[in-house]
Amino acid sequence: MQSSLIMRLNRIKIVLHEQGKTSKDLAQELSKAQSTVSRWCTNDSQPSLETLYEIAVWLKVDIRELLVSTAS
Repeated sequence: MQSSLIMRLNRIKIVLHEQGKTSKDLAQELSKAQSTVSRWCTNDSQPSLETLYEIAVWLKVDIRELLVSTAS
């Protein structure tokens, strides 16, 4: 793991875009600060597993769709 590169761990921003939703919509739904959701969308920080589950339920997707695959 290189510390100088941001690790792309989640696909939240991509899935939001695919569904025509915004990070602001997500922040309102989860009662989170928009800046927090923005950091998740840019992979500067990661939501907890519980929050990731809440996001998946709200977006009506399998939680695995929100994660970057580790399979080759």
